[in-house]
Amino acid sequence: MGATEHVVVERESEEERREEKENDEKKGDAEEEEEEEEVDDGEVDQEREVHEKEELDLEKGKLEAVVDETKALERIEDQRDHFHVSMLQRLNPTNPLRIVINGGTRVTTPSPSHSSRFQPPPPPPPPPRSTPTPQQSVTTLNSRKFTNKIFLLLFMVHMVVAVALVCFLIFKGIQGLIEASNPAKKKEERVLKFFLPQVEVASLLSITLAFAWQKALQKWPQIMVYFIIWCTFFMSLSSGILLICFQKPATDGVGVCFIAFAIGNGLYACWVSPRIGFCFKVLLKSLEPVSKFPDLNQPAYWMLGSGFLWMSLWILAVVGALNFYFPPLIIIALFLSLAWTTEVMRNVVNITVSRVIALYYLRGMQSNTQFCFQRALTRNLGSACLGSLFVPAIEALRIVARGLNLLEGEDEFMFSCAHCCLRVMESIFRYGNGWAYVQIAAYGKGFVNASQDTWALFERKEMVPIVDSDMTSAVCFLTGVCSGSICVIVVAAWTYSVHQPFTASISLLAFLVGYLMTRIAMALPHACVSCYYVCYAENPENRLFDKTIKDRLELIKSGRDVLVPTPRVPRRFTR
Repeated sequence: MGATEHVVVERESEEERREEKENDEKKGDAEEEEEEEEVDDGEVDQEREVHEKEELDLEKGKLEAVVDETKALERIEDQRDHFHVSMLQRLNPTNPLRIVINGGTRVTTPSPSHSSRFQPPPPPPPPPRSTPTPQQSVTTLNSRKFTNKIFLLLFMVHMVVAVALVCFLIFKGIQGLIEASNPAKKKEERVLKFFLPQVEVASLLSITLAFAWQKALQKWPQIMVYFIIWCTFFMSLSSGILLICFQKPATDGVGVCFIAFAIGNGLYACWVSPRIGFCFKVLLKSLEPVSKFPDLNQPAYWMLGSGFLWMSLWILAVVGALNFYFPPLIIIALFLSLAWTTEVMRNVVNITVSRVIALYYLRGMQSNTQFCFQRALTRNLGSACLGSLFVPAIEALRIVARGLNLLEGEDEFMFSCAHCCLRVMESIFRYGNGWAYVQIAAYGKGFVNASQDTWALFERKEMVPIVDSDMTSAVCFLTGVCSGSICVIVVAAWTYSVHQPFTASISLLAFLVGYLMTRIAMALPHACVSCYYVCYAENPENRLFDKTIKDRLELIKSGRDVLVPTPRVPRRFTR
């Protein structure tokens, strides 16, 4: 019994130890599982923390990108010549300017989702910095000062005197027609009957031809450059031959002058033939902005209408001068007044178109043509008056200088005269040239300052050989001569058939009327080409310009292009 109980007790104690061991093993397994779960939870937490850090970094990067984009936008806005400042502060509030967005460079802005999700903290106040000095082109973009006030006053006094003289002479003409005992009555009647209708027809014909030339030059520049040069040659030659055929001393003298001009025109056409290709390329490119301004021709319409009315009154004044003292001197004075007045009209159109096109090139603005026209008639009128006196003389001296340069040879006297004229031209070109109208219109400068700044700009950009050999002014001049020659052919044939003694005088007057009226309308393409050159010189990298001028400069520098520039004083004579 005792042994049996002892065995049973030992078995129970072994079973208890076995159960305790199994319990210990289960507890160990449970602890290991808990440790593994804790390790897994730790890894998940670490991954979550890493993911949160990545998200935070991403958010910070996006915030930094937004801030960088904002700073870049601010820098770009500051670098665009203070455009908004000039629009909101500098420009007249009544100035109706509109921004042209035509494929311009745009700066990317943060999307609405980014701006709603990420609110960047307010940037710290910027450190104090000195205010940058604005550029001259921005500060004077809408200058309100009147330019060349002395010549503006002189022109206004001249107009008052001219209007008073015309009214007085018209009164004298009417008085002479009314008084039966007046010996000049028959002469005035003949002038009214055989002189006035022809001049009015010449005015209307020249206006029609002017707009025909302008439209044709815009549509077919390549053909029209050749056509204008050679049509002028044939028309002037034909008018000269027609006048000589009348076999009158006066008409013979006028006809010889037309034939001599036709010969010179033919020589000029042969001389400049290598430059015609570049001329029509510049015309084609410079006339592209005209289509963006449908009312750009309105100033020319107003000036031509005013010119027609003034010319009609002017003819009546000529009739009245026959009933007054010293008729030849009065008629000469009336002609000089008419020439200056029509030239001022042409330059008013030139300045108006130059401002519209220059603001488009320089600032991307689409200006109101009416506002620019009012500005040209008020603030810039003094410069137009001064330029109207100087620029025609400059063009005449340019032709004389080229002619003397061709005649220069072994003759010492001609050699000295040629270089003396060239020295004079060098000074005149610096202080007065037709390129000045662009800066007069854009920046409100005076005529002399604008001429100096423009020519200095061409010299800095090494564009003097190109602008010096430009044919645009010559093409516009020949267009006026061609219209005048056509008017001569029509009016001379008409007058010879009705009243032969007036043939020579009416032919000259018809030529001048046709020339002056056509030049007013041709101011538009001339101004467009001038703006193209000057604005390119100010900013050659502008996206509105192509490589026409750049390629031409490279050809000139490499010696592969043939130029016929305006003669200049050789360096050995300037030392």
